[in-house]
Amino acid sequence: MTRVCVTGGNGFLGSAVVSRLAADPGVSYVLSLDLREPDPEREIDGVEYALGDINAPYLDTLLADHRIDTVVHLAAIVNPGRDTTREQEYQVDVIGSRNVLSACVRSGVKHVVISSSGAAYGYHPDNAPWLKETDPLRGNDEFAYSRHKRLVEEELARLRTEHPELRQTIFRIGTILGARVRNQITALFDARRLLRVAGSESPFVFIWDQDVADAMAQAVVTGRTGVFNVAGDGALTVREIAALTGKRTITVPAPLLAAALWAGQKLGLTVHGPEQLRFLRYRPVLDNTALKEEFGFTPSRTSREAFLEFRKARDAERVRQG
Repeated sequence: MTRVCVTGGNGFLGSAVVSRLAADPGVSYVLSLDLREPDPEREIDGVEYALGDINAPYLDTLLADHRIDTVVHLAAIVNPGRDTTREQEYQVDVIGSRNVLSACVRSGVKHVVISSSGAAYGYHPDNAPWLKETDPLRGNDEFAYSRHKRLVEEELARLRTEHPELRQTIFRIGTILGARVRNQITALFDARRLLRVAGSESPFVFIWDQDVADAMAQAVVTGRTGVFNVAGDGALTVREIAALTGKRTITVPAPLLAAALWAGQKLGLTVHGPEQLRFLRYRPVLDNTALKEEFGFTPSRTSREAFLEFRKARDAERVRQG
């Protein structure tokens, strides 16, 4: 019977993972650790909720006191606010992750499940058409989240050599969609016309939020280790997404979009600069073969099905709001 701590357990993904683990008969104890109080409407009977900072020096004591043997580490700044600095993001994403991993080693935790990202591969024109887990991690320095995921994975690689007793399951996750997801990517799909960079198909791979939670719960209960891309089958280009939503695309030449982003950032109209062009043009497309054949998990929805479910939820929300 596994005793689990979920960092970032009160967040969007964390709440889904905590709920899934709490319902699993193979899990005897769930500790949700977060800086934020849980939403009262989403608190789960039997789950222990603790307020705490992943950078805190007492983290190893907390894990030991609760007799935690498995940590699911989700805490990260995925959608930084306009006033969030890169140093703040680094402190949470990288320093915080190092502190969690160090606390796991010191407190005798046996297994850690990590939410990495396809962003760790980086946004590069020479990325493989379908990225496998053996492809190099080249998270771009200009994208904080991409760089930070690469750095955390480098730390994990070091620990696999120095502390092999701490077993690792690393999930490189594609674009997560769900009924309540709102971020910079879904904002692209909510626009009246979908932005397309001239000469780039910009394919997306999607994964439904409950599939991510189910995969993490499976890792916790089975103890299966390794590195796995997490995405639904197939990919969707911007043109295909436009066809599914009945929207038109607006195609902008890359130099013009870079200039517009530069001007918008200078004027304070957007937090994104011209480096965002790489994010839009060279998206990492994840091959999920290892997830299905080695880890033993097949997502319930393909990329197309996940997107259609997401749009259905958005349409229902608009109807409710009148």
